[in-house]
Amino acid sequence: MSLSERIKRLAGLTDEPGRPRARVLAVAAQKGGVGKTTTAVNLSVALARFANQRTLLVDLDGQGHVATSLASVYEDGSPVSMSDVLLGHGRDLLEIIHPTRIDLLSVTPSDKGLASAEGVLAGRIGKEFLLRGALRKARERFDVIVLDCPPNLGNLTLNALMASDACLVPCDMSILAMAGVADLLAVVDTLRDRLDHQVQVLGILPTRVDRRNARVTDAVLEGLAETYGELVLSTHIPVSSALARAQMEGIPVFDYDASATGSVAYRALSEEVLTRLGVGAALPS
Repeated sequence: MSLSERIKRLAGLTDEPGRPRARVLAVAAQKGGVGKTTTAVNLSVALARFANQRTLLVDLDGQGHVATSLASVYEDGSPVSMSDVLLGHGRDLLEIIHPTRIDLLSVTPSDKGLASAEGVLAGRIGKEFLLRGALRKARERFDVIVLDCPPNLGNLTLNALMASDACLVPCDMSILAMAGVADLLAVVDTLRDRLDHQVQVLGILPTRVDRRNARVTDAVLEGLAETYGELVLSTHIPVSSALARAQMEGIPVFDYDASATGSVAYRALSEEVLTRLGVGAALPS
C-alpha cells in the first residue's frame, strides 16, 4: 500500500461502495483576472437551473467574490467559516452550506480568513487531503460540486485538486495566462505521479475572447490549440458587458440578460461540461 493510500485510509477517505457520489470540479487558474469566479458562479447556476443538477458552489477564494456575484440570491450569515472546517475545529462542511433562491443551488460562505488559514495548512500532516475529507458527506447530497479556487497554486488549490474528479482551467487572451495554464497542468501531473490522484483535466476554457482585437485573440487561440489540442473547449466566453454588470448587481448573468452573449456562452459551457463529466444528457432548450 502506497503512502498516499495509507494516509487516506487513516483519514477515513476511502470510498464506500453503493453510495451516490457527486462529481467534483475545480475551477482553477494560476493567474488572477481570467474570469475564474465568473465562470464558477455562472456555470454553477446553469447546472442547477437548466440541467436540474443539485449543485454546490464552494468558495475557496479569500477575496469573497462568489458572495459578491450572488449577493441578491442568498444571505451570508454563517458564524462558521471554511477555515473552521479545514483547520479541524470540529466543524463539518454541511454546517456552512447555504441554500439560495435558485432552485437546486447551494453555496458556502465567503471567508476572508482563508489566506491566513492557507499558511497554517502547510504544517498539517496529510494537508493535501483535508478538503477531500470535508467534502465526503456533501458528495452524497449533491450531483455536482464546483470549487472556486484562489488565483494561485498554493495549499488551497492543491486541496481542491486533490478533492476533485476534474479541473476546468480558464485562460484569457494573454501570454501570461497561457503560461499559467502550463504551470497548473504541471501541478496536475505532479499529483498524478507523487500522490496517485488521477484528476482529469476537463478542459481549458478560453475567456474574455474579444474579436475586436483579432490579432492577439487569434494568436492566443492558435497557441492553445497547437499546445493542448482537444483539451481546449469548443465553448469560448466572450467579452461581455452583461457579465460585468450582472456581477455588480449580484445576480447571475442569465437574470440580467438571458440573450446576452455571456449568457449564451455559459449555458453552452454547462452543456459541454456535463458531456465531458459524463453526467446526464444535453440541456433542454
